[in-house]
Amino acid sequence: MELDHSKIFEEYEKVVEGVDKAFKTVEEAHSDCVKCKPGCSDCCYALFDLSLVEALYINHHFNQRFEGKEKDRLLERADRADRKIHMIKKEAYQATKKGKQTDEILSRVAWERVRCPLLDDEEKCVLYDKRPITCRLYGIPTAIGGKGHTCGESGFEEGRAYPTVNLDSLNAMLYQLSQKIVAGIPTKYVGMADMLVPLSMALLTEYNKEYLGIKEEKEEKE
Repeated sequence: MELDHSKIFEEYEKVVEGVDKAFKTVEEAHSDCVKCKPGCSDCCYALFDLSLVEALYINHHFNQRFEGKEKDRLLERADRADRKIHMIKKEAYQATKKGKQTDEILSRVAWERVRCPLLDDEEKCVLYDKRPITCRLYGIPTAIGGKGHTCGESGFEEGRAYPTVNLDSLNAMLYQLSQKIVAGIPTKYVGMADMLVPLSMALLTEYNKEYLGIKEEKEEKE
């Protein structure tokens, strides 16, 4: 039986509303630079991880919307994507053990391309209205750890000042929502809010009581 995270999901959707407004503001001010349009799927090949709240949100809506053969086909794609992501992360870890600099490793990983399992044959997202925040912001300037980033397809020029979304602040909000989820369930995995997973794994995972470490009554008494 699926746990009810609807109240937290409502809070998450308010964050999403703010994100969409920020994108719209930048798009209106710099329409010549924002190149997002139907059929453009550059962001659908980027590597990124989801916070616990986003993983649960995507998983919930995916399972509500898809069933049968269509769902099985999407999960097969998710499995292939997840295997590739695992290999990329494994290689990055090995590079770390060999003493390579973090910036060099992250730069190399940024060039890796993995097709999102939610991307259909017409290069459109089948869960577009519920897509993660990273996808929603991909076409405009963002900053994380003091470093700016933008879509390679955009017209934003390096060295010029543009309105920029601070991802550190957004990630802090998502972490707080993830903590609320953990605090709201009797889990033995108290550090679960720190968990980050790729979208492919979020689709493949069954977020049941066992996975979330929900303590049974007998276990609590012991």
